[in-house]
Amino acid sequence: APEPRAKAPLSTPNPSEGESLVLADLKKNLTPATDLNDKNALAMPVAAMNALLGVVERSSANTLMGLQDELKEASQEILDWNAGEGNRSNISLASGCELFLRYSTRTFLEIPDFEQCRASILERGQRFAGISFKARDRIANSGQDFIRDGQIVLTHGWSRVVASLLLKAAETKHFSLYILEGRPDASGARASEYFSKAGIPTTVILDAAMGYVMEGVDSVLLGAEAVVENGGIVNKIGTNALSICARAHDKPVYVAAESYKFARLYPLNQKDLPSSKRLPLQFVDTTCEPIAPVKVAVEVKVEHSLTDYTPAQFITLLFTDLGVLTPSAVSDELIRLYQ
Repeated sequence: APEPRAKAPLSTPNPSEGESLVLADLKKNLTPATDLNDKNALAMPVAAMNALLGVVERSSANTLMGLQDELKEASQEILDWNAGEGNRSNISLASGCELFLRYSTRTFLEIPDFEQCRASILERGQRFAGISFKARDRIANSGQDFIRDGQIVLTHGWSRVVASLLLKAAETKHFSLYILEGRPDASGARASEYFSKAGIPTTVILDAAMGYVMEGVDSVLLGAEAVVENGGIVNKIGTNALSICARAHDKPVYVAAESYKFARLYPLNQKDLPSSKRLPLQFVDTTCEPIAPVKVAVEVKVEHSLTDYTPAQFITLLFTDLGVLTPSAVSDELIRLYQ
């Protein structure tokens, strides 16, 4: 019998960058979060899928079990790197990696021959990554019908899929956009210029003023870090308060999210969310000239969550690449995705 091939190391150093090949592949596909103008930017889960395809391509394993072990190891390496970056959530990334692993496992069961199976994983995986990349366009086409002429839409922070939907709607309709500043990274304030240059009348709103402006808003449009099993979402901190405020004012809350963000999580409260590394939070007094930093006493604790959980009861509809869904339909779609 031929001797088994040695397992291809996933942490083979990249001489130019001193990092593993899987991380080099991942970073090569990523666009900096501050670059809002790259319409072809890959979401982190899609970039991770492409990096995992590279693992399959380079693998020297000669058994299905060996290849699967390499994929699991590479997925964990990607998740560990992302967690170490700080101020990032791992939920959607973990969902994307899990979907790819589930998909490869299903292929193993369908095609027992190893070489044929690996070729099929590469071919189908590239097709799946392409479909995921086009998800924004499908969501924009279905969701833009819910924005009408003369409306005021309120959004929170920065989401590429929300941006695609808004720009698609702006092609045929005239509406105004309110965008919360998005503390602590001011992602909403950064995004305001992007929407303004696209010809959408845009107003930046203080996070704390969401209740003040809500009575004049027609709808709330949000992205999502993850869509969980019960139809709720995990998203940028402040989303839960915004959705509760919208419900109190009888305003619809729409969520735009790709299906690879559907996560097998069932949080019952905020403490059920996975923890993530957080960078120190700084405070400033913007009423001073020049802006003055505000020091917090050492003995005072600072609560700095990156994300929060919004229950399904505060969400009207979800715009996804699988179609327009009610929150109650999410569990059925999750079953189909992970079958």
